[in-house]
Formats: sequence, C-alpha cells, structure tokens
Amino acid sequence: MSLPILSILILLPLAGAAWILLAPGSDDARATNGRVTALAVTALELALGAGLWLNFDTSTAAFQFVEQVDLFAPFLSWHLGIDGIALMLIMLSVFLMPLCILASWTSIQKRVPEYMAAFLLMETLMLGVFAAQDLFLFYLFFEGGLIPMYLIIGIWGGARRIYASYKFFLYTLLGSVLMLLAMIYMTGVAHTTDIPTLLTFNFDPSVQTWLWLAFFASFAVKMPMWPVHTWLPDAHVEAPTAGSVILAGVLLKLGGYGFVRFSLPMFPLASLNLVWIVAVLSVVAVVYTSLVALVQTDMKKLIAYSSIAHMAFVTAGLFVFNTQGVEGGIVMMLSHGLVSGALFLCVGVIYDRLHTREIAAYGGLANTMPRYALFFLLFTMASIGLPATSGFVAEFLVLLGVFAGSTWLALGMTTGIILGAAYMLWLYRRVIFGTQDRADVLAMPDLNRRELAILLPIALAVLWMGIYPEPFLRPLRAPVANILARLHPVAPAPPHRIVPTLRILPALPTGPAQ
Repeated sequence: MSLPILSILILLPLAGAAWILLAPGSDDARATNGRVTALAVTALELALGAGLWLNFDTSTAAFQFVEQVDLFAPFLSWHLGIDGIALMLIMLSVFLMPLCILASWTSIQKRVPEYMAAFLLMETLMLGVFAAQDLFLFYLFFEGGLIPMYLIIGIWGGARRIYASYKFFLYTLLGSVLMLLAMIYMTGVAHTTDIPTLLTFNFDPSVQTWLWLAFFASFAVKMPMWPVHTWLPDAHVEAPTAGSVILAGVLLKLGGYGFVRFSLPMFPLASLNLVWIVAVLSVVAVVYTSLVALVQTDMKKLIAYSSIAHMAFVTAGLFVFNTQGVEGGIVMMLSHGLVSGALFLCVGVIYDRLHTREIAAYGGLANTMPRYALFFLLFTMASIGLPATSGFVAEFLVLLGVFAGSTWLALGMTTGIILGAAYMLWLYRRVIFGTQDRADVLAMPDLNRRELAILLPIALAVLWMGIYPEPFLRPLRAPVANILARLHPVAPAPPHRIVPTLRILPALPTGPAQ
C-alpha cells in the first residue's frame, strides 16, 4: 500500500474528535453531529483495518507498513510499523469501536460531543500503542490512553465515578514510572530508541532482571494481575457501558502486548529466571478472582473479576515459552476482547431498561426476551470455553502450552476453568431462567434493531474464531517464532522451588500449533 496507512489510521480519529468539538450549532445539532461523525469515523477505521489485514504478508516476522519521520531525533521519531501480533490487536480495536458508539447512541444524553470526542481520542492512542516503533512514542501513546478513559469514567460514570476514576488513573500511572526510568536507561546503553533495534540488542545479564521488573510493574497493573487488580472492578462498575467494553476489550490487552513486545524478546534471561513470579501470580489470580466472582451480586463486578481470571490465562500462556502457549495467550487476548465486551454490552441492554445491575432484580428473561437470552447464552458459553467458540480455541492452546511447561501450573489453570463455568452458569441461571412476578421486568422489551446490530457482529466473530481460527493464527506464527528464537538459545533457568516442576524446554517446536 503506497499510502501512509498507519498514520491515517492513527490521526483520522483525532481529526474526527477535533471536528466534533469545534463544529458550530445548537446543543441538539452538536449532539447529532457528534454521534454521526463518531460512527462514520470508526466505521472508516474498520474499513482501513480490513485493508491492512488483506494486504498483510503473514510469511514474515518483519514489521510492515513502516513509516519514519524524525521529529526530535535522537530522542523521538514518528516511527510506525506492525507485525502480525499488532495487526490482530489493531483489528480488535477498530472492530469494537463502532459498536461502542452504537451502544452509546441513546444511553448518553449529557455532553454528547465531548463523550464521542473522548472515544475517538481513545482510538487514536490505542492504535498508536500497537503501531509505535519508537520507545518514547510508545510510552506517550501508552500513558496517553489514561486521559480519555479517566474522563469517560469521571464524567459519564456512576455514583462513585470520581473515586473509581482517580483510583484507575493513579494505579496505572504510578505503575509506569519505573518503566519510564528503564526506558531512559535502555536508551543510554543502546544509543537508540528504535524498538526493532532494541529487540535484537543484548542487554547485560546483570541488569536484565531490573529492567524486566520495571516493565513488569507497568504491564502487571495494566492487565491487571493479582494483587494490583483492585482498580478494575471499581472502574468497570462505575464506567458507562461502552467504557467497560473498551476497557475490557482493548485497554487490558496493552499489558499483554507489552509482555510480548518488550519483556520476552528484550530481556530473555530475566524472563526465564523470573518465570516463577508470573506462574505463581497467574494461578493465584485464576483461583482467587474466580472464587470472588462466585459471590458477587452486581453483574458488572462479576464480569470484571472474570476478566482478571482470563488475563491470568494470558500471562500463563505467554510465559511457558512454547509456540502453543504464546499463540494461545495472544488468541486469549483476542477472544476475551470480544467475549467480555459482548457480556458488558448484554449487561448494558437490560440496565438501560431497568437501571439496576443487581442480579437478584432479574429472572425469567427467557420468557420475555428470548433473543436476548440466546445471545447471552452464546457469550456465556464462549466465556467458559465451549467448543466451537473463540474461548475454546484460546483456552485449549494455553493449556496445551502450559502442560508442556508444568503439570502443576496446568492443574491450577484448569481449576480456574471449572470455577469459571460455575460462576458464569450461575449468573445465567439467575438472570435468564426462573419465574418473575415484577411488572417492570415482565414489561422489558426484547432486543431492538440497534442492539441486534451491536451483538450480532460479535457473535459471528466469536463463532468464526471458534470454528475456523486459522485466519487469526496465521499472522501470529512468524512473530511468535521470532520471539521464541530469542529465548531458546539462552540456557534455561533452573526450576524455582515454589514451582518445582516448571521446566523450560530448550528445543520446543516453533511450527504451527496443532
């Protein structure tokens, strides 16, 4: 493609946000302009993303669609490029954004232009994270994403929105201070801010551990990993529906992307030596947050805790250092982005009708809202990994990779699957089945055309990934093999006492996942 497609992809939402904020007219006219412009821009972004996917060469691990303009050399350059991993996460982002705009079409009535502009700014920053090839450009996009989400929660959120927005902002910002210091050190040692160059640079083994821990402090909070996860349930509960969708669907994936892009290939020795930290935290997160989810009375909070458990599958898969595990971890990010986003949308549908998220307020919706019950069932089954859904492909690959690394770790992760089935089926049972005698619940209408237009594309994507995952796996193979090539030549670390059977195999296959 001869066009600077990545720059267009990143800057187009920014231009749309500027137009929304500066357009003249009455309040009603500006609100209508904001909705229409945001939907048109995000739909165009989806078309541009599809163009990227169709023109992407899956046979190479090299970065493609590369653009570079020196802005403040040698400190910062507008250097963009994507590999297969970034491509898939960009596609997830541009797919969810127009659905978020549609989900907000009638539920947001206050300061509509500012709300739509915040979402477009969010899209610019998210896409910038995945496309950035300069260290400090990545950091600017990575941290800049805090601002629009902070505003979305703080202005359009629930009753405790101020507390939740401050907690979200402080947790994620403080976690990234150490990463910034590590980046400054890396630039001084390697004399470059170019990410592709840093991916092949061999940092001194004596400092790799400290660099790894500095990046870990940021990425662990972003995902979030236990025990720095407490900001997520509060943020989800108070955020508007579309805010929860984009938070769970994309923003949580920034931490996983950071592990794949930086921690594994740049600090291979430290990754091998400190794998026990990730293994222990992943198992604790899966079991603990699943048990907490079982006792929740708020639907949003239950799904928020389930997100933490699913993100633990991502970290477990990425840090077993084999093809199936790493590919499974990335596919889990994609699947979770679709499924958790859809579940939050399902909660938003009935919240808009009854204005409560309390599970006890519902029941018997299968009789009055059969189409809603069908979609909710599909996404519930995908969340617990039913075959023919995206969740099954992701969990199967992760468990296959984890079992090759540690049977004890695989046992712990499997426990999470069992508990996940328990809390999701228990949620579905209470909301959809049973009898209902409340007149307001019985009067709730089924899905309208706008809501069908939101949920149907996600349902088709979940089934597509579950039945024929090859189009999603093919772009991942070359970059995953490249990451593993950085790890395999390094002598494997001895098993740590806390995870006595964790073993790193030096000659694991790097071919297609079977």
